[in-house]
Amino acid sequence: MADDSEFITKLISFGLSEKEAQLYLYLLKYGPKTPSLLSKSLKTYREDVYRTLTGLVDKGMVNPSLDSPTVYAAVELEIALDTALKKQESELRELEMRRQELQELSKQQRFGPSEEFSTVKIIKSLREHVTVVLSLISSTEREIIGVVPEITSVVGSLYGWYEETKKFIDRGGKVRLISNLSYQTIELAQQAMDIGIDGRVYDGYTGLMFTVYDRKTSQITINMDMHSVSLNQPLNILMTGDPIFAHYLISTFELLWEQAVPAAQRIEELLKEGPPDT
Repeated sequence: MADDSEFITKLISFGLSEKEAQLYLYLLKYGPKTPSLLSKSLKTYREDVYRTLTGLVDKGMVNPSLDSPTVYAAVELEIALDTALKKQESELRELEMRRQELQELSKQQRFGPSEEFSTVKIIKSLREHVTVVLSLISSTEREIIGVVPEITSVVGSLYGWYEETKKFIDRGGKVRLISNLSYQTIELAQQAMDIGIDGRVYDGYTGLMFTVYDRKTSQITINMDMHSVSLNQPLNILMTGDPIFAHYLISTFELLWEQAVPAAQRIEELLKEGPPDT
């Protein structure tokens, strides 16, 4: 099972959701199956299986048959990863162009409205969120704090947040993040710590998720129910430049920070417990 957990972790870091990774691995190991058999074997709802299969088909990881009932087969791993990699490379090239454009616009915005004026923006897709965060990290001067969902570690490793954050830390910036943590994302959490992110874990936290840059610009998660780490994944995140609201979020963060457990401690506990039963 340890081998399965490691394989699933690697698939997640390649852009699959945890459910997609588990289902794809099952099809690789046990061969083509119908959604009905998959829902029984994986002990989950058939609707959930259909949704996961749709994501895998879209990624080129699974092929459906033309028969009735439809049977789903895993695409050979090397071919599937090559297809996914090409798609990611294309998306990253587009992101890089958008990032450069936003960085230029960000520089121009510094000559804009006064400090008392705050704007509000709704971010509606992971693609937009990735691009905006890259720009925010590159323009932040002192501090980034946040209470973020576990999926953030996957997004950060895939789409350049970690690389940009390391540059920010190397030039003297500080980053403190609170998140939840599972056995499957230990490696990604360790990667975040290695680049200098000060992380803590608050298991079971269900409150407001947010990030604050330089005690002014805030991003507040309204809806981030992500079934896959796809740039087309819809979400709703509110962004505002209101320093008064940022102050409220900072106060909330500091209270949670005192209650949270250091990430290194939680990782050690999870490693002792071992991988969960699958």
